[in-house]
Amino acid sequence: MELPNDPMMLYSMINMKLRDFYSSLDSLCEDMGVSKDEIVRRLGEAGFEYNEEQNKFW
Repeated sequence: MELPNDPMMLYSMINMKLRDFYSSLDSLCEDMGVSKDEIVRRLGEAGFEYNEEQNKFW
């Protein structure tokens, strides 16, 4: 799957999928065939970090 280039679109898409379909970022990445490191890096550059306990970026 190709990830959105816009950081806010990526943030919105990832959090929606985590909320509605996946219990962890690892399971999302494995199922969708995307790089966890890339998601964490790109969202980190936009000021977001993943909270494993809450299963969302904020």
